[in-house]
Amino acid sequence: MLLALAQWFSQDVRTFSVFNYITLRAVLAAMTALFISFMVGPAMIRKLAAMKIGQAVRSDGPQTHLVKAGTPTMGGALILTSVAITTLLWGDLSNPYIWVVLLTTLGVGAIGWVDDYRKVVHRNSDGLSAKAKMFWQSLIALAVGGYLWTHASLPAHTELIIPFFKYAVFPLGAFGFLVLVYLVIVGSSNAVNLTDGLDGLAIMPTVMVASALAIFAYVAGHVVFAKYLGVPHIPGASELAVFCAAIAGAGLAFLWFNAYPAEVFMGDVGALALGAALGVVAVIVRQEVVLFIMGGVFVVEAVSVMLQVSYFKYTKKMTGVGKRIFLMAPLHHHFEQKGWKETQVVVRFWIITMLLVLLGLATLKLR
Repeated sequence: MLLALAQWFSQDVRTFSVFNYITLRAVLAAMTALFISFMVGPAMIRKLAAMKIGQAVRSDGPQTHLVKAGTPTMGGALILTSVAITTLLWGDLSNPYIWVVLLTTLGVGAIGWVDDYRKVVHRNSDGLSAKAKMFWQSLIALAVGGYLWTHASLPAHTELIIPFFKYAVFPLGAFGFLVLVYLVIVGSSNAVNLTDGLDGLAIMPTVMVASALAIFAYVAGHVVFAKYLGVPHIPGASELAVFCAAIAGAGLAFLWFNAYPAEVFMGDVGALALGAALGVVAVIVRQEVVLFIMGGVFVVEAVSVMLQVSYFKYTKKMTGVGKRIFLMAPLHHHFEQKGWKETQVVVRFWIITMLLVLLGLATLKLR
């Protein structure tokens, strides 16, 4: 019924020519998602608290985080609900890319929901097993890759683009494209999830990167702008600006409740889904490398964990005693152990992300 109502609304507003402008609908999408989250957020937080759906804090994490135990989690469901409703209202539902990004986001969000549910019910901070999470994430990513490959109308829609170089493109072939899509979607999903360890740390960079991707999507879908800026023209990609704007609006509203000291945590239901959303949009608009640049904080956080685990296992195997590169991983915990306050880490990582996003946007012209 909700889908039918959204489809009716989406078609009905088109009768007014002003609503045919994607830029206007993107702005309205951001405002709608913001409004929904602000209105529903307090009630959802109270409901989560009443149901005792509280965060289980890692026993091996920073001791200062123990006071956060019991804070309502699974708040990412608020973001996904706002994004889904807003996209259905303001997006063009006849555009296949809208359904690809929406179903990918909700699908990965469902994996995160199961993970959070197990943490809450069993009071176990481990949640869903890593193998199970990886399996379902991989399945969704490969399904997206298969769909995009079979529906690509031009070779440029599946080539790897290297920013800052006007003609630096690499044909990937079917296998290479699937591998790239897999790495981008699964990698960004888990990277955002690993970053979500401090109040407000993950959501603001997500808002900034999503806002920048909205610009890339709009340019890629516009014949004149795409040609002028030297990016592949992807018909229909502009519609993703509405989806990205919805993420930005819902994310800003969530930050209101997630800012230090957080009233609610995003949980895996939000972090995994938002990371996957950024990844699938980047794949569609052919800006995977730019996502790597703009999401540098997410990348470094994920790499810090991989290095820490790998080095620990290697040194334990070679010497019998595991050694660590960082005081604690992910990287934001390392800086906490170095004496940085939580708010210092968060704001400084925001500043770094802002600079990286500007660098990413600069690739539109610097080619």
